[in-house]
Amino acid sequence: MNILAFDTCFDACSAALLLGSTARIVSCFEPMATGHAERLVPMIGEVVLQSGLNFNDVDRIAVTFGPGTFTGTRIGVAAARALALALDKPLVAATSLSVMAEQLADEIEVSRDPAARHILIATDARREEVYCQLFRGRDALSAPAVLQPRAAVELCPPKSAFITAGSGSNAVASVARELGRPVQVMRSDLLPSAVYLAKRAVRLPDSPSIVAPLYLRTADAKPQTDSSIPRTM
Repeated sequence: MNILAFDTCFDACSAALLLGSTARIVSCFEPMATGHAERLVPMIGEVVLQSGLNFNDVDRIAVTFGPGTFTGTRIGVAAARALALALDKPLVAATSLSVMAEQLADEIEVSRDPAARHILIATDARREEVYCQLFRGRDALSAPAVLQPRAAVELCPPKSAFITAGSGSNAVASVARELGRPVQVMRSDLLPSAVYLAKRAVRLPDSPSIVAPLYLRTADAKPQTDSSIPRTM
């Protein structure tokens, strides 16, 4: 199965094409705080070209659908839905946090490291909160949520050691240590990568409904209600 995957949820843009016949992955990953909309489509074209395939050879499209920035998440989901419709291909989606857990589990010996039995992915959501999700290896144990660090720590079973990763991991670890919880910070720089989305997408069922962005809180920007100019007609 040839899987085209891409992510724009946080401070990076990435695309990857997994070639089912050889398990080879062609990918591109670029850190960026802005500019996802301008870079994503050319990046997708580049990985398809480098793979030696064409778009009609793609069997499945995969996208991260949040949590993440409002603009970045919306860009990725819109592009995935448009490609799936244009190519008439099935679309699958995964949380950005599950893709990060996929990578971390791939980087550590889960079966040999007791702390790796539980992985808490935590990314900075501002307002002294983190986007977080708990995993045992690659398997999700909780739904994605936006929580204060203490509440995030409480997702983990009491007295169990755990690993935390992502841009919010140091804040989570600080609280965990205050509570006497055994914790290890790994990869505080970790961001979702389309390579690991493609690997995860092999195991995902086709989405039965339209994929929509996962927003865990309302947008900061809101329409003006008290400063608008009254209509004259």
